[in-house]
Amino acid sequence: MTLLEFLLLLFIAGICGSIGQSIAGYSRGGCIVSIVLGFVGAMFGSWISVQLNMPELFSVEIGGSEFPVIWSIIGSVIFVTIVGLLTPKRKNI
Repeated sequence: MTLLEFLLLLFIAGICGSIGQSIAGYSRGGCIVSIVLGFVGAMFGSWISVQLNMPELFSVEIGGSEFPVIWSIIGSVIFVTIVGLLTPKRKNI
């Protein structure tokens, strides 16, 4: 995987993570948090799709690796919702 392919993968993961945060309605952190959420969502969403015998809906191939875009968004929505329920609310000052 080249540097350009790696940066493209980070960009796509960041977009998927930020879409997941927007859908869940819970946002903490910035760009790096969105990238991490995109990758965690991809792992969690892919695991869910295997467990439910669901097909890959939309994947992007980067550097010989498949990145499941739709399952990444679904997984990040579920993960962000769980994190939002477990963390205390911030007080506005």
